[in-house]
Amino acid sequence: MNIQAEKLELIEWIAKLNDSAVIEKLKKIHDEYAKSSDWWDESSINEKKSIKRGLHDIEKGRIHSHESVKKLYEKYL
Repeated sequence: MNIQAEKLELIEWIAKLNDSAVIEKLKKIHDEYAKSSDWWDESSINEKKSIKRGLHDIEKGRIHSHESVKKLYEKYL
């Protein structure tokens, strides 16, 4: 059975459902699912570009160790 057929079957079942306890459980599942969005989808275009540039820098070996950065910026802290 494909996903569309399964969804339709569930919709038909829910439409006929009269058990408030089951409906409440389904509502909780729905609410939890709605809360679980991916942070990437909520990131701005500029944030995504910046992350991609950083990943590209890592791939090209353009990185600095934590220690070297601490040394470089310790005079500003």
